[in-house]
Amino acid sequence: MQPLFLNTILLGGTTAEKIEAAAAAGFDQIELWRQDVEQADGDAAAVAGRLQQARLGLTDYQVLLDFDGAPDGKREAKRAEAIAMLDTAVTVGAGTLLVPASTDYACRPERVVEDMRWLAREAANRGLNVAHEGMAWSTVHHSLPAVWQVVQEVDEPNLGLVVDAFHIFVRDSTAADLDGIPLDRIFLVQLSDLNIEASPGTVVDIARHHRLLPGQGHFPIHSLMDKLQGYHGPIGLEVFNDDMKSRRPAEVAVEAMAALRKVLPQAAEAT
Repeated sequence: MQPLFLNTILLGGTTAEKIEAAAAAGFDQIELWRQDVEQADGDAAAVAGRLQQARLGLTDYQVLLDFDGAPDGKREAKRAEAIAMLDTAVTVGAGTLLVPASTDYACRPERVVEDMRWLAREAANRGLNVAHEGMAWSTVHHSLPAVWQVVQEVDEPNLGLVVDAFHIFVRDSTAADLDGIPLDRIFLVQLSDLNIEASPGTVVDIARHHRLLPGQGHFPIHSLMDKLQGYHGPIGLEVFNDDMKSRRPAEVAVEAMAALRKVLPQAAEAT
């Protein structure tokens, strides 16, 4: 059965309330942010216990920012941060660490492959995967094909891709970005939608405040689903939306699951 997940960024409330809401709405997993652990009542082990009690898995632990290609003045600090996040991922029970492509304007492109290989091997030592994502505002590798090239060059089996509908479609790209990428190298799929005409601001501002649930905007989500035929990994929602986050988390989680089931009728029948 394909795991269905909800990124906790959609939900307001405490970490405990987010976990409770996602589980009650029928999600199999959540994407857990570092802030969720830091703000929880208890440490990472306590969060792990709460997840086990709710019978809720972790799609990933996130997010390690601006790691790849870090310049000299930041590189060692970023590696220390990476180690800390990997260790927390183990404690909280995550199998995957999510790492977007750098947004640092001082990013050193010639170091990206070396850095990601180092990270993948550190993760492998802990039994973890690394999911790498090109964001629309990443400074060097902002597209799925570009990040796929990095994954190929690193050539470590525990390094794979995040497919994020927002970062594909907001740049006027298409689902053809997935062409040539083996489905087993996709570690997770994040869905969202957007009403472009009603979403003013920069791409970063839109991404962090105005995303919509699938089916509420203009993204050709169906074209992405067609490309993902045969993919059986985690698929779910990463929706940054200030209005929804201000509402009761239990109510929002139910609405989110309904939207996901409409996009994935086969998943709805199997769940």
